[in-house]
Amino acid sequence: MLRSLFAGVSGLRNHQVRMDVIGNNIANVNTVGFKASRVNFAEMLSQTIRGAQAPSEARGGTNAVQVGLGVQVGSVDTLFTQGNLQYTGNLTDLAIQGDGFLVVGDGLRQFYTRDGAIVLDSQGALVHASSGMRLMGWPADAAGAVDTAGPLAPLTIPVGSQIPPRATTLAQFGGNLNAGAALGDRWTTTVTVFDSLGNPLELVVEFEKAGTNAWDWTARYEGTDVGTGVVTFLDSGVVDTGGTASLSFDPGTGAAPLGLTLDFAALTQYGGASTVALRSQDGYATGSLESFSIDGNGVITGLYSNGRTQTIGQVALVLFTNPGGLMKAGSNLYAESSNSGPAAVGEAGTGGRGSLTAGALEMSNVDLAQEFTNMITAQRGFQANARVITTSDELLQELISLRR
Repeated sequence: MLRSLFAGVSGLRNHQVRMDVIGNNIANVNTVGFKASRVNFAEMLSQTIRGAQAPSEARGGTNAVQVGLGVQVGSVDTLFTQGNLQYTGNLTDLAIQGDGFLVVGDGLRQFYTRDGAIVLDSQGALVHASSGMRLMGWPADAAGAVDTAGPLAPLTIPVGSQIPPRATTLAQFGGNLNAGAALGDRWTTTVTVFDSLGNPLELVVEFEKAGTNAWDWTARYEGTDVGTGVVTFLDSGVVDTGGTASLSFDPGTGAAPLGLTLDFAALTQYGGASTVALRSQDGYATGSLESFSIDGNGVITGLYSNGRTQTIGQVALVLFTNPGGLMKAGSNLYAESSNSGPAAVGEAGTGGRGSLTAGALEMSNVDLAQEFTNMITAQRGFQANARVITTSDELLQELISLRR
């Protein structure tokens, strides 16, 4: 039998494999996070007809005479080039810009994906839409702290959760007291603070001109004085003494007595109208989770109805020494293999890991123009190998006809 017959058969078989890969690439041209593959061919074993000979004094050396026995698939490589991002506006969609994979799991095994189509299930868990596996990361504790050195766990958005109230302990004032005011002139401002149960309390703080560079202040709650003091100023108009004062009172709401520090250090006494007002205070009422956001480092921040924000968790990203060694597991998932190296878990934007873009998805990196070109060359290669087979058959026919 002619060696060319078997070489042609191997060419047909392996060009068909290349067409299979091209077809799969084109089929997944709109698959979120899909990475195209390519086929590399390698020469099969060659038959040695004559070995190589070294040169001698009398004659030169000769090369080996070998005939190839066909072609085989050397490798099918996954191309982890960046795909284009498509904006979706969905809060839970995550696109990776750069290297890295999201981690998802089912409680038994972990898988890895570039497909950031994430949804919320009925329990508030962040779930990979294609596989139903839970998105992994580091959930925050009750205080909103995240330990990125700890083990990975499923991430959950605590829909309807609340953060407890906090009593005001510090109220900071800013603004000006009129240096040209007459003795006895008053300036009053009303501020809202919170008790330990989150109830809003209105304090009236009144300033009365007591001297050239002195102002008496009085804090009242429901018409009762709960604190008094004096703020003095230097000739330059900045506070000299009385920059801070403490007061304590029972709000009568069933909450604990409120201990409060008033900070007047930022006040000024310049010519012009009085403008003193509350600049900030550190208390707040009970808040319910209304929305959340995910930043470029994967930090999930909850926005509460009381205007407060608190970290809910952080999405993890992993790197592999050889991502091409990952095994495809279906549903846009990859599994670790012996040649991928272990998963290096870390925060997005650190250690060579890419950043996350919420509200967007990474699309397939398939280049249709390239795939159609590859399809043409694969088709021509298939046709050429088919011609080798038919021509070899004609040669055999000629051999058979010699008997006549």
